[in-house]
Amino acid sequence: MAARKSRPSINTLCIDIGGSGLKASVVNDRGVMLSERVRVDTPQQARAADVVKLLVALVKPLPAWLRVSVGFPGVVRHGRVLTAPNLGTEAWRGFNLATALEKALKAPVRVANDADVQGFGAIRGSGLEMVVTLGTGFGTALYLDGKLCPHLEVSHSQFRKGETFDPQVGNAGRKAVGDERWNKRVQKAIEAVRSLTNFDHIYIGGGNAKRITFKLGKDMTIVDNDAGMIGGIGLWKNDAP
Repeated sequence: MAARKSRPSINTLCIDIGGSGLKASVVNDRGVMLSERVRVDTPQQARAADVVKLLVALVKPLPAWLRVSVGFPGVVRHGRVLTAPNLGTEAWRGFNLATALEKALKAPVRVANDADVQGFGAIRGSGLEMVVTLGTGFGTALYLDGKLCPHLEVSHSQFRKGETFDPQVGNAGRKAVGDERWNKRVQKAIEAVRSLTNFDHIYIGGGNAKRITFKLGKDMTIVDNDAGMIGGIGLWKNDAP
């Protein structure tokens, strides 16, 4: 009897568009990164067309892939950008990023909020799970039994002292007050979203997660930045052959 051939992996190009950097890697359908992340700085006042060109150049040295997942720092619906607060320009509003990248990369593309994507690489898939990302801003995502809930821009709701979460807990706020006071703000932010959502577990990611010094509760986990890459395959999980 002939041995059964294993199905070849459907590799996914995973892109993370951040306020400070553009990152990419290739991930197989078992969630294994096939390459180190490549990165370039995000241009100030980044225009959509310029970012697309940078991404095309950035991913050229990466291993072969068949589809593309993109995490974006704002609200995205059906591949179209609604908000891009941390890219410093209104020119993104209404831009169909999925269509532009499909034309440039010649492959199917799915785009979602960056925290939503990172969450797929972090959650366990049971109960109400929340993800927050501590980077340029304060990203959030919510999942119920592994399914992504509609995205809410919690970062732009009122937090403290008349300011929203982004300026208080984002990187600019951290630099302004120092890590010690920033850590206290992060604790308050987590308690605020706990009151809002009553999550069962919260996962903390993003570039500044490594700066957390307070003791984590049993329902809190810091996740590696690679979750932002690995989570890209979650955008395709319902389409597995």
